[in-house]
Amino acid sequence: MLPVLGVNAIRVRTAPAASSVAPVDSPVFTLTNTKYGVDARAQQLGDEFTMLAGSQVVATWARTGTSENTQRSYASYRAQHRKLIADGSIEVRGGVGILTRDVPFGSPSTAAAVALGRSSNGRIEWKSPDGGTYGDWENRGVE
Repeated sequence: MLPVLGVNAIRVRTAPAASSVAPVDSPVFTLTNTKYGVDARAQQLGDEFTMLAGSQVVATWARTGTSENTQRSYASYRAQHRKLIADGSIEVRGGVGILTRDVPFGSPSTAAAVALGRSSNGRIEWKSPDGGTYGDWENRGVE
């Protein structure tokens, strides 16, 4: 059930296996929001978007939404955030959540939502070192 929600508490980041196909190197993306103390880093590793240990995320996921669809979506994100706190993946210190390990997500948007405490378009929110977005970086391989 948890992998469906974008959380897999069993997998950890490992060194990539040797392959005859050269992997596409993903930059380390950043996501910041000073108002909420968010300073997160993540990288695309295979088919997972992995938020890296040491990232700062919101300590609590308090938003509820107004429409029924938004309420369901927010409930799912809130459950993921609470699960990560419960299993020790997020440690709350001084009103900020700190990732204690690398955490894989199914998409950059799910990772951004867990980090920011609100729904988010991760393709726009995550920034590459050159200032572009995750979406810009992802589209480079498509062109």
